[in-house]
Amino acid sequence: MTFQEVNDLEKIHNRNLDISSYVVDDAHILITGELKERNLVTVFERSGETIDPRVFHHMQIQLLIKTAELKIVDLHVEIPGAPHDEVCREMQTSLEGIKGLVIAPGFTAKVKKIAGGTQGCVHLTTLLLSMAPAALQGYWIFEAQDRSRVLEASFEIEQYLIDTCWAWRKQGPLAEAVMSGISRG
Repeated sequence: MTFQEVNDLEKIHNRNLDISSYVVDDAHILITGELKERNLVTVFERSGETIDPRVFHHMQIQLLIKTAELKIVDLHVEIPGAPHDEVCREMQTSLEGIKGLVIAPGFTAKVKKIAGGTQGCVHLTTLLLSMAPAALQGYWIFEAQDRSRVLEASFEIEQYLIDTCWAWRKQGPLAEAVMSGISRG
C-alpha cells in the first residue's frame, strides 16, 4: 500500500491522546494523560437509537512519579464521559494496583496483569500504557535541566534505552557510541 492522501475522504472517528509532564518538586513529576474518542458522524445503536457526533470516551489519568526511582507513588483517575457512564465509572479505581510500580522493563506486563481484560477498562489501560514512555521522556527532560546528570547516564541508558528499538539495539551505532563514551568517562 502506498501512503493514502486523506483530504478527500470522509473522517468518521477520531481518538486523541494528550500526555504532559509537570515538575511538582525536586523529587516528583506529575504525568497527566487524557484520552478523547469521538464519533464524527451520526450512528445508530442496536436498539435503533440515533447517536449524534460526540465524544464517547473521555478518560483522564494523573500519575505522581518519584523521579529517583521512576516509581508511581500516587494516581488519580477520572472518567468524565463513557458510553455506559455508570458501569464504566466503576473502573475509576481499577488502576489502584499500579501504585508502587516502577516504570521499567516489565511494566506493561504488570499493568495488564493488574488491570487487563475484565479487571479493567481497555481505554484506561491504553492511556496508561501510552503514558509510561511519555513519563520517561518527562523524567529525562526534568533531569536534563541539571548539567551534572551526565554522570549518571549509563544507568539510564542501559535500563531504559538499550535494546528497546532498532536505533538503540545493543550492537548498533548509538548504543556503542554512548556505552564506549561512558566506559571511558
